[in-house]
Amino acid sequence: MAGVITASEPSCISPFTGLSPRQFNKLITALRREDADAVRRGRPWSLPLEDRVLLVATYWRTNRTLRQLAPLFGVSKSAADRIIDHLGPSFAFQPRRRFWKDTVLIVDGTLVPTRDHTVAEQSKNYRYSTNHQVVIDADTRLVVAVGRPVPSNRNDCRAWELSGAKGAVGRITVIADGGYRGTGLVIPHRRGRGQAELLAWKEEHTASHRKIRARVEHTFARMKTWKILRDCRLKGDGVHHAMLGIARLHNLALAG
Repeated sequence: MAGVITASEPSCISPFTGLSPRQFNKLITALRREDADAVRRGRPWSLPLEDRVLLVATYWRTNRTLRQLAPLFGVSKSAADRIIDHLGPSFAFQPRRRFWKDTVLIVDGTLVPTRDHTVAEQSKNYRYSTNHQVVIDADTRLVVAVGRPVPSNRNDCRAWELSGAKGAVGRITVIADGGYRGTGLVIPHRRGRGQAELLAWKEEHTASHRKIRARVEHTFARMKTWKILRDCRLKGDGVHHAMLGIARLHNLALAG
């Protein structure tokens, strides 16, 4: 059965991946270089690499069920499931290992509703979610590190360490919100006990801090246009693989 969505049709790429055709081709080239299309034992894939990559990106972008998605690519539900399980981890972006001395990073946690209750817990909004610590470059707004998901009942200052995000950035200057007290990160000034208002210079510094830190919120808004981050049905490491893959797609879309 022929599919109705194919990477050979450029008009299908942007709506279902968030990438331009040129950026999509760069992704394909990089995945080939990383042996994502290596010959494997057993039956060959029914779709070429380009269409398999488009299928995974479409799944993350639209969050359609596999029963809805598979006919669009002319494959069975089980074949689509195997493609996502096999190729999804290959999308993972490589965290930055080295930073300039004057680099400034921004970190914040975002909650991803996750149906696998073995990796999630009920959060403040009463949904089972996972907490993902995402670190971006304050200048380029590119994602430079993503921690492993932790249950959403862990606050950000605990998740910062437990997820591995802290170890990924070392001693680089990192900006965060007030939820990271006691972590050594740069957070806004707070009024002391009995203090009605901050000193003028502290108010000015906090306002500047707020404007810069908002960039990570904008990053979350862009990443969550891949709708799987609004209600993830994947089990086990699936939510982590999706977050890493979407971070790569986000960086590619931003940097070109």
